[in-house]
Amino acid sequence: MARVKPGRESALVRAIHERTLGKGSVAGDEYLRNMEEARLDDDDTVRRVEVCFCLTPLAEERSYWEEYFELLSVKDAHSRKNCRDLNGQEAWACCECDCTKRFEQRLAQRGDPFLKRLRLDTSKPGGSDW
Repeated sequence: MARVKPGRESALVRAIHERTLGKGSVAGDEYLRNMEEARLDDDDTVRRVEVCFCLTPLAEERSYWEEYFELLSVKDAHSRKNCRDLNGQEAWACCECDCTKRFEQRLAQRGDPFLKRLRLDTSKPGGSDW
């Protein structure tokens, strides 16, 4: 869960549009996919699901996200002992995991599409009303 940092809305829209969000990260296009799937709650918090293979969630990606977002909560989606990738049963299992799909489906039912609101707000004269 996160909030866009005040004054960073236009820069975030630009980074998404120019496909430079997360440039240089091993996560590649995952950042752009995360923004497409992200949802905005009534309290202006942004929620998203990211498939992360770091031992500490977002260990590699944190600095890229913190450029635009205040991270309010970062947590594992479920117990790591159940993760087939992390417990060694199946490498890269999270990419096509049922639990990831279930979390993404649940997220899709929450709030409003984040990018729709972000683009709408930054297109208004004077910027954003976040």
